[in-house]
Amino acid sequence: MAYEFLNSKGVTYYLHFKDVNLKGGREQRIYFFARDIRDGSLDAVPDGYIAIETERTGMPILKKG
Repeated sequence: MAYEFLNSKGVTYYLHFKDVNLKGGREQRIYFFARDIRDGSLDAVPDGYIAIETERTGMPILKKG
């Protein structure tokens, strides 16, 4: 089951990851939240991160913590 985050406005977001290739050829993993469950969903927040809500928009983000 995908990790879900319920923001203060009552909207549920699900955590996902994607491996992307940067211009220099280096591969990097990015994390993002979406309103639906897609390929690459995660069951838990990765080690070293915490999920928080932005004050201005209410969108969830991962913060190193």
